[in-house]
Amino acid sequence: MPFVTDAIDITQLRNVSSNVVREAAKKAPTSSLGAYKTDNFGDLLETAIDNLAVTNGYLSDMENEEIKWSLGETQSTHDLSIAIQKASTALNYTVTVRDRLLEAYKELMQMQI
Repeated sequence: MPFVTDAIDITQLRNVSSNVVREAAKKAPTSSLGAYKTDNFGDLLETAIDNLAVTNGYLSDMENEEIKWSLGETQSTHDLSIAIQKASTALNYTVTVRDRLLEAYKELMQMQI
């Protein structure tokens, strides 16, 4: 299945997210009118990383259901189709969030100080 190759490495994303937070803190204005709150951004990234763990769990559940079904341990195609749909939806959501985060990161890097 193509889902296995699309699994995302959480450790690598944590490293990227910490770099993004550091870069945003460097570019944050010092005046009180335009101060950024990097804690909220860090919380947002941490939530996104936690969602990756959930997505990887759904992908693992889908693989387990496929293996059970192909080995004949279960006859329930209903459970298999639910696991596939959960994994597909979670992966699509995760990819969309990743794309949006990368777009935001690129915009931050292009800002003039």
